[in-house]
Amino acid sequence: MAGKDRQALNSSRAPEAVGPYSHAVRHGDLVFASGMVPIDPATGEVVRTSFGDQVRRCLDNLKAVLEDAGSSMGNVLKTGVFLSNIENFKEFNGIYATYFDEAPPARSTVQVGRLPLDVDIEVDAVACID
Repeated sequence: MAGKDRQALNSSRAPEAVGPYSHAVRHGDLVFASGMVPIDPATGEVVRTSFGDQVRRCLDNLKAVLEDAGSSMGNVLKTGVFLSNIENFKEFNGIYATYFDEAPPARSTVQVGRLPLDVDIEVDAVACID
């Protein structure tokens, strides 16, 4: 049973889901955000200009979803990061640190064989609501 407090959420400021899932699910004071890929919500196109641009787009999409769910990047408890190439780990960390500069959340980072739409990165998160 999902519980009466479970609420599926979608943000108009994030790209449409590429499958049958919600942008996030809120349950009580927690928000479980789906993996964000680097799709520009304004155009619906995948950002392919650079790995750094893909990272920023993913994190900006995540930020929009969390804010629309009543949370924020400052309330993120844990992130999951999926990279198509672990060689991008250092560049990713440099950009990620600018989004989580104080008390960064717990995190897992893994290299995967392939991501949806052949992107180079996907990021999901669990956050709390004040």
